[in-house]
Amino acid sequence: MELSDKPAWRGQMRERLRAFGAEARAAASRQLRDVLAAQPIWPRAASVLCFAPFAEEPDITGLINEALRANKAVALPRYESGPGRYEAAQITARSQLIPGQFGALEPAAGCPSIPLNQLDLILVPGVAFDLAGRRLGRGKGFYDRLLAEVRGHKCGVAFDMQIVAQLPEEPHDVRVDSILTPTRWLAVCAD
Repeated sequence: MELSDKPAWRGQMRERLRAFGAEARAAASRQLRDVLAAQPIWPRAASVLCFAPFAEEPDITGLINEALRANKAVALPRYESGPGRYEAAQITARSQLIPGQFGALEPAAGCPSIPLNQLDLILVPGVAFDLAGRRLGRGKGFYDRLLAEVRGHKCGVAFDMQIVAQLPEEPHDVRVDSILTPTRWLAVCAD
């Protein structure tokens, strides 16, 4: 597979994720939450941008619950169709999440937006990540545009099978600062 062939990478990674059973995915998601809880950044982060996972992604619902219980400012991406981009919107309860533009749960319209540059920790989904912090997303660039405005710590969230040696990169791609998996916290080695 050519390094520059993002669609081929997405297809290969989606096959790996489909082969990962629901029970194994749930156990790995619980382990992932434990690894993050052991990191110094978690208790220090007063504001966290989370995401509502699709079925094949790590389930970070428990982290959202923990952050709300700890009185952190918890935000999730919400699609704004006018400008065609995502913003961060704060929730105070999971019941404020509704189905959004692309099928993921998002904060309801009444939830206030939070400036992206005021977030301490950003949990970032992806199809794959590499050890230099490159992220392969779903292919529309929405998350890269959101991440370009973030000043806080960007943490990729993935299962171990989603970590590869090297991914293709384009000028608009935004790298993460660390990667969280069920077995480890990886500090990124920029090349």
